[in-house]
Amino acid sequence: MTAPIAKPWLFSQPDQDPRTATGRTLRWGIVATGGIANSVSTDLALLTDAEIHAVSSRTQGAADAFAAQFGIPHAFGDDDGATGYQRLLALDSVDVVYVATPHANHFEIALAALNAGKHVLVEKALTINAREAAELIALARSRNLFLMEAVWSRFLPSMQRAFEIAASGELGQIQWVTADLGFPAEYTPTARLWALKDGGGALLDLSVYPLLWALGTLGFPQTVSATGSVNDDGVDAQNALTLGYHHGAQAQLTSSLLAHGPRAATVAGSLGYLHTIGSINNPRELTVKIGFEAPRMEHFDVIGRGYSYELREVTRCIQQGVTESPVMPLDDSLNVMRLFDGVRAQLGVTYPNDAH
Repeated sequence: MTAPIAKPWLFSQPDQDPRTATGRTLRWGIVATGGIANSVSTDLALLTDAEIHAVSSRTQGAADAFAAQFGIPHAFGDDDGATGYQRLLALDSVDVVYVATPHANHFEIALAALNAGKHVLVEKALTINAREAAELIALARSRNLFLMEAVWSRFLPSMQRAFEIAASGELGQIQWVTADLGFPAEYTPTARLWALKDGGGALLDLSVYPLLWALGTLGFPQTVSATGSVNDDGVDAQNALTLGYHHGAQAQLTSSLLAHGPRAATVAGSLGYLHTIGSINNPRELTVKIGFEAPRMEHFDVIGRGYSYELREVTRCIQQGVTESPVMPLDDSLNVMRLFDGVRAQLGVTYPNDAH
């Protein structure tokens, strides 16, 4: 089979260090100051051709603290006349914007950024639903601007190697895939993970990673069956997806905000299997076992926290005038949102954004 996820440009180069510059320095604007914005900005600071030029938050104090931490020259909070992100987007000096807000705000902010002529990297999930995703994609394409969903795991050496092994035929024909990701998240109805208005729940926050193992080894499915636990607020606390394929293969994927799991993935073929060690969104080891032979272990290190690989891709694409990453194509993001829309219909989860 052919791997449905492209090999990153970086891995075809003699120098595969994502910190190495590939062109002119880009000036980044960071929208939001939460945990993921902090982690991504830490890795962005490793790139010699990237400058964190501005940051926005709902409060000026949060923006100022983030700016002080990373040495950012411009910090914006909401004021009487405009939101922090609107003030950031008004800077002509910002080249590219990273949107790290809760899911429900992605569409509004990414739309404003594209309309302001900025390139955009949006934290996963790209949007709340496929309708929003389609509108963003159409706008980015019409304006010849770069847009990408930040599914960082697609760009990691370990993930790419796993997809390569599955595509090589070493495991034979892939027959089934299992993957899980979960942790017990303390229930607070106003917290991002649990708030319906923010797009809370296990599906949009976690399921992209188990799904990635199916997409990377089997491609998009022909059928999807979903079950889950939906709380009194209408948020999915846990879900289980079964994907079906025309040639008979299956994938079983579990995401949970209720329980710890092994965070493992197994890709099983007619000749052998591959199994991950370390969380499925950033595995550090792969076990490959063919038939009854002794297993083979492959170990992987990452630069920084692992986000530097996707950040190199974004930077390289913008520098070279490429408006869509072949590793994280916009059609994949749209198809994932369509799949998630179908899952939510089966689970009975509806977000306020769906009514817009």
